[in-house]
This record gives sequence, C-alpha cells and structure tokens, in this order.
Amino acid sequence: MMKRPAINVLDGMLEECSRDPLTGFFRDGHCNTCAEDAGSHTVCAVMTAEFLAYSAYVGNDLSTPRLEFNFAGLKPGDHWCLCAARFLQAHDEGCAPKVNLAATHKDALEIVPLKVLREHSLTNN
Repeated sequence: MMKRPAINVLDGMLEECSRDPLTGFFRDGHCNTCAEDAGSHTVCAVMTAEFLAYSAYVGNDLSTPRLEFNFAGLKPGDHWCLCAARFLQAHDEGCAPKVNLAATHKDALEIVPLKVLREHSLTNN
C-alpha cells in the first residue's frame, strides 16, 4: 500500500492526530491514506459523547472495546481519524465533533468541503 503525500487541508505537513489511542488507517498516529483506504480515514476529530452515541446509532460503535482488534474503545476527548463521509454525515445531522485541521489529510477535501471542516475547527485556522 502506497501512502499518499502527508499534506494537511491547510497545505502544510500532516501533523500527528493521536498515539493514545493509536489511530489512522495505517495505525501510525496520523490520518494518512492510500488507494486501499476505501473509508478515507482522513479527518482528525476529537470525540464527544454526542458523536460517539451518534456513530453507534448509525452502526459504527466506536466506544465498545474490541480486544480481538486490539481496540480499547474511544471516549470523549480522544482524537481519532474518522472516515470523511461519516464526519460529513454527522455535520449534516448537527453532531459533528471538533477537527484538528493540521492533522486532517488533504484527501478529506474530496468528500468534505474546507468550509465545513473550518466550521468545526479546534482553532481559528
């Protein structure tokens, strides 16, 4: 699998999203992506109780530990590389989490407009 260039939505170097919990399609702490990443795990988001409940409701329970996948489950405050389409869906439903733009891969822009990402930015980028 060939990683795409590690560029963020602000056209800078892609910053780390999280090592605890370890996130990313490649489980390298970054929201790197490649052609095989069908879900485009490119949005570095900060989990909220509201978003985690929403995600479980729509069929992706991120809170429950899945030890067979070495996954401890997420809790509010954790940073996680979300699928871009799931982030956009949560935005449309009014429960999108905050986003670290510097750690969000530029490929997210193929699915989520930069304006939408900026609306949920942790900072004033």
